[in-house]
Amino acid sequence: MEDLPGIVITGASGRMGQMLIKTVVDSEKARLVGAVERTGHPWVGMDVGEAMGGQPLGVKVTDEPLEAFAKAQAVIDFTAPAATLQFAKLAAQARAVHVIGTTGMTDDDIAKLGPCGRHAVIVRAGNMSLGVNLLTQLTKKVAEALDEDFDIEVIEAHHHHKVDAPSGTALMLGEAAAEGRGVDLADVADRGRDGITGARKKGDIGFVAIRGGDIVGEHDVLFAAPGERITLRHVATDRSVFARGALKAALWGQDQKPGEYDMLDVLGL
Repeated sequence: MEDLPGIVITGASGRMGQMLIKTVVDSEKARLVGAVERTGHPWVGMDVGEAMGGQPLGVKVTDEPLEAFAKAQAVIDFTAPAATLQFAKLAAQARAVHVIGTTGMTDDDIAKLGPCGRHAVIVRAGNMSLGVNLLTQLTKKVAEALDEDFDIEVIEAHHHHKVDAPSGTALMLGEAAAEGRGVDLADVADRGRDGITGARKKGDIGFVAIRGGDIVGEHDVLFAAPGERITLRHVATDRSVFARGALKAALWGQDQKPGEYDMLDVLGL
């Protein structure tokens, strides 16, 4: 076991944090060496397995991320943009692979990751699942093949706890569609419609966000023209698909040179 890459999970108490911990513990290719939570969180100082309501795992939750990162080969991070930027600096300092599944990051946030990528491997993606990344490639291909007679709409649905909209995955799909069309998404994105908006602008890429219940994640890319529609769809029914993808990225990163990568690199797409 000591020869396996050591993984630290940030945001250990969250839904994704707990799923990531379970995924790493169940894996035969990695070992859990750290769990990080914010200062003052009731889990700090507890065995993370017991904090999750299970058996002890021999790993205590800490609010000292650098100390945890220094013992690890990879950090998996599904937290919030401000926390992720701080973790990126610390992961680079520890020369640990930093897998980022955090959504809601702005272009400015992403740009700030650049200096960290000069010292360590960063794998960042709006979605870590194999299926979604294949959907991204398909979206680009279809957008390349169809002209502006086909309106493009990205429709996404998530649970009522999600704090950002559109989702990181929806934006990733929108970027793929824009790339296929040869345009900049910032110039054609329509992210909100309310009231008397007028007719849809030709060439725009629209976004619709649905929030409700315990929906894990659903994404549709609709290409609609007079007389016909094409819909590309992905449905996630279990967060484990994201956790498995993130672990795959953490293991893949062990053999890479410092730099910024995404899941398409991990999957060789």
